[in-house]
Amino acid sequence: MERDNVCWGRIKIPYFYEHSKRKLLAITVHPDLTVEVRAPLDTPLEAIRQRVVKRGPWIQKAWREFELYLPKQPPRRYINGETHRYLGRQYRLRADRGKGNSVKCLRGFFLVTTTSEPNPGQVQALMEDWYRCHAYHVFHERLAECCKVISLEGIKKPPITIRKMKTRWGSCSSKGRVTLNLELIKASKECIDYVILHELCHLKVPSHGPKFWRLMAKLMPDYEERRRRLNLFADV
Repeated sequence: MERDNVCWGRIKIPYFYEHSKRKLLAITVHPDLTVEVRAPLDTPLEAIRQRVVKRGPWIQKAWREFELYLPKQPPRRYINGETHRYLGRQYRLRADRGKGNSVKCLRGFFLVTTTSEPNPGQVQALMEDWYRCHAYHVFHERLAECCKVISLEGIKKPPITIRKMKTRWGSCSSKGRVTLNLELIKASKECIDYVILHELCHLKVPSHGPKFWRLMAKLMPDYEERRRRLNLFADV
């Protein structure tokens, strides 16, 4: 594939293109944010550039959706021996019958106790409650730390919501509320900070233009490495 780039307004769009035996030109935006163009054999480069520019709004929207894209994760079975993550580390699940319902995370294990013989549904419910409780405290702690970084930019601390999301690590509403995916509690604090700061920057710069990335680089110089680690995250 060949490499080229165009400018849509003030936004630079790098992309890869190739000619093939097809009738129509197709543009694809991948989860890693790369843009790929496949064009009929006789399509001149200038025509490809014009089409990419024309699709600029759609490409930017796709970037916004994929920026905090949640990789597909294998389904959990909630059985003994299975591994589960918390703050970037893996813990092996051990569920046993005991005097009460509880979840503890220590010495490399998630220790789950149920009053009756444990079954996957019970274990899942207990673990999700545990995750939600810890997510509340960790996310608010990291938000407070990130707000120290962005305070000089005139960005105020927003309210946050925690909920399970199917495709995103986080989002920011037009009213300034930040939503964080409960699954994010399984990632490292460095990755959690990246998601939070990313959404805080959108309170000042809504789009993913150069101004946004300059702000991210200023406030978090290693944001690209954190983003890479987050995108590689898989609950295995």
